[in-house]
Amino acid sequence: MSKAVIQAGWADAPHLDEETKSDLASSYPPHERDARMYGKPVLGSGAVFPVDLETIKCTPFTIAPHWPQIVGMDFGWRHPSAASRLAWDRDNDIVYVTACYRASEQTPVLFAAAIKPWGTWIPVAWPHDGLQHDKGSGIQLKEQYAAQGLNMLPDHATHAPADGQDEGQGGYGLEAGIMDMLDRMHTGRLKVFANLEQWFEEARLYHRDEKGLIVKMKDDILSSTRIGIMSLRHAITKPAPRTNGPRFNHQARRGGY
Repeated sequence: MSKAVIQAGWADAPHLDEETKSDLASSYPPHERDARMYGKPVLGSGAVFPVDLETIKCTPFTIAPHWPQIVGMDFGWRHPSAASRLAWDRDNDIVYVTACYRASEQTPVLFAAAIKPWGTWIPVAWPHDGLQHDKGSGIQLKEQYAAQGLNMLPDHATHAPADGQDEGQGGYGLEAGIMDMLDRMHTGRLKVFANLEQWFEEARLYHRDEKGLIVKMKDDILSSTRIGIMSLRHAITKPAPRTNGPRFNHQARRGGY
């Protein structure tokens, strides 16, 4: 016997008038509204991002040339590798997720080819497991991606160091990165282009188990976004094209204040 799953929402319930829908919506926590109103699935004992995801969506637009950009990457194989492209409005401290990519069982050659059109000048932040050596070649994972033309940062991603600490001493704790993202969502300082459905799919399903621990499944794009946000201080603006005239310093401006 064949089976089918039909997703239905309030738009498919003609007996609900607009006033009733409004009253019902206001009675639910923001992070439950997609599931209640549109039938979109959620999992677990609690959402990692208990916010109305509609509030962080924005219409795609052309990024201002003076905004620094960075790519966050999360390595994988059977579970997907993923990358997120971020643009940073420094004046208002708003991070925009402008593109994302996710794929399973892709070699560095194929994965790099997919994201290089974003701009090979953009620095790529990567997690500490990029220091692992491939068993066959003995080459570090991050070096394999660098060999394919990606602008990999020299060191793995860490949180910004506190006053008095050296670069790299900020750590790379998961919860600290999640809290930073959540704080940005609540304060309107993290926006995601509305066409990035894979990003929102992961955010809706991202949850904690009964012990309150984050379930690290189907979070690849979110992880790449978190890694990029951790490394915002290394974001740069697009370098000016070289000319044949007098030599100028065309070094790109980094994103740190």
